[in-house]
Amino acid sequence: MSDEEGAERAGPGRPAPEDHVATRIKLEREVRGWSTVKLAEEMAAAGHPINQSAIWRIESGKPRRRVNLDEALGFCKVFDITMQDLTGPPGELATPRIRQLAHEYVEMTLEYRQLRAAIDRNQMHLHEVQMELDAYADKGPEQRGQVDELLRLEERAAMRSRHPSRAHLRNQEQPPAGE
Repeated sequence: MSDEEGAERAGPGRPAPEDHVATRIKLEREVRGWSTVKLAEEMAAAGHPINQSAIWRIESGKPRRRVNLDEALGFCKVFDITMQDLTGPPGELATPRIRQLAHEYVEMTLEYRQLRAAIDRNQMHLHEVQMELDAYADKGPEQRGQVDELLRLEERAAMRSRHPSRAHLRNQEQPPAGE
């Protein structure tokens, strides 16, 4: 390739996917709230080192710096996107805010599923405990009274320990003087 052809490929006449890559890198970085330094650190951690100034030149240089294959693979890995997504036309990309909202939605959905599973496990265990307490209480009125009284005492103790006015007791080794 002649120097003239190389200059053209680096400038305005270069293939469209190269511009798409630069646009996508900047979008993905901004959506995550990363600086070019942070992106360079993430790339190095992923085994595809590139310096911060090279990232800036890819995103904003005049002309933009080209991305080699190793770097492209690194960006795909760091951003968890496919090569097709990296090189696709920017018109197919959502705005940074919409991308951020989609990311938050997915994260919150995953967190909800984890919490829901924990609640389900808790509910199953609670049912098992309730069955054991009921089995003991069914032995007679004295046992029923014991269970009822223990439950009242435990609930009061739990409520007291969680009451905001007693937060200082939970956060310190020793109770305040006079208690």
